[in-house]
Amino acid sequence: MDRVIKDIAIFGAGGFGLEVAMLIEQINTKRRDWKIAGFFDDGATKGTCVNGYEVLGGVRELNEWSDPLHVAFALGIPKTKKAVLGKVENPNIKYPTLIHPSVMMGNSKYVTIGEGCIICAGTIITTNITIGNHVILNLCCTVGHESVIGDYSAFMPSCNISGEVNIGKANFWGTGAKIINRLTVGDEVTIGAGAVITTDIPAGVTAVGVPAKVIGL
Repeated sequence: MDRVIKDIAIFGAGGFGLEVAMLIEQINTKRRDWKIAGFFDDGATKGTCVNGYEVLGGVRELNEWSDPLHVAFALGIPKTKKAVLGKVENPNIKYPTLIHPSVMMGNSKYVTIGEGCIICAGTIITTNITIGNHVILNLCCTVGHESVIGDYSAFMPSCNISGEVNIGKANFWGTGAKIINRLTVGDEVTIGAGAVITTDIPAGVTAVGVPAKVIGL
């Protein structure tokens, strides 16, 4: 039986969008699943070319798209991603989860990953883990056993999540942030680059440093 190759576009033509295009290309070297249709981005000029792919328009053009289309949202700021997704009303659009071929993952029977996630090269996901919708795990992140990650959260390169950690929705963690085991982080938290979390973090705050301390709302 011939493999079905699906059309996919990337929302966001900035730096992370370029990396997501690369991720899709690398998936295709192992298993040809995708044909990249181009980029959508309200901040880019329609018809221009980015790394060989056309900018197809913005949210308006995406809502007018008449054929089935998978769209990867390459927007790193959780609130921005959630807001833009809320404007998409086209029933033809689906949100695939993209996992780089180099990702190491435990038995899929014990790992749950929602729709629209992007999991980048070098990431390790162990076992008994639940990851919500539209989560980004950037390059070389690790997620330990029995951890839970809420919708829209984004982790920049080399974040380390120890076992039995519960992370709320719409978190943003800077490069190299870490958390020890059996802690809880609330919704809409920003963690600074290189921070080490050693205590529970309440919702809606920013925490930085080693050990991480709350510096503001």
